[in-house]
Amino acid sequence: MLKKIGEKFFRERIISDEFLDAIHKNMKPMKELMTYYRCAIMEVETKFNVLDEEFSLQYDRNPIESIKSRLKSPESIAKKLKKKELPFSIEGIEENIKDVAGVRVICSFPEDIYMLADCLLNQDDVKLIEKKDYIKDPKKTGYRSLHLIIEVPIFLQSGKKSIKVEVQLRTIAMDFWASLEHKLRYKKNIDPQEIERLERELIECSEVSAALDKRMEEIRNRIENKML
Repeated sequence: MLKKIGEKFFRERIISDEFLDAIHKNMKPMKELMTYYRCAIMEVETKFNVLDEEFSLQYDRNPIESIKSRLKSPESIAKKLKKKELPFSIEGIEENIKDVAGVRVICSFPEDIYMLADCLLNQDDVKLIEKKDYIKDPKKTGYRSLHLIIEVPIFLQSGKKSIKVEVQLRTIAMDFWASLEHKLRYKKNIDPQEIERLERELIECSEVSAALDKRMEEIRNRIENKML
């Protein structure tokens, strides 16, 4: 697969001879690295599933609606390295590409996001590398989500290895909004003025959905307080 990607990039004049050679030399190590990232995803998913089960046992409700994961393709990784003007190497990927492995956790309420993030980061084998809170400080587009770059150990026959994973935590409403915004961003053949109008509407929708999240959370809290 890496060989085909390298040849495609070379034909399209995206990469140089040196970059293509580096891809060919790193084919086997790259395959191993992608396996490590898949293992790290499984580790993080397990951590969240355990937290969800414990919360269900203690409080009779599940804070997690769903868990999704994704692994960047070798093609996407190569493009990102080229964009950053970095050589193609296993070390370069591990040091400079922090979102090769990704886990997205969809929560019921905003409070659940921070509760789950705290529980995850309090675990002894989880190291926080980077945190970006786009819920308290949304992007100009209206995008809202809590992003964490963490490092978790995976245990191999040869020993322990630490792997970076990007974790995104968001509510159902935030996830629905992000899905629509993503489709707009990559949509072609739309009039520029229409795109501007749609972008303004998306910002308004983001504010409305945030208000709805807050209101639903308040209703949930009132119901739970009455049950005590």
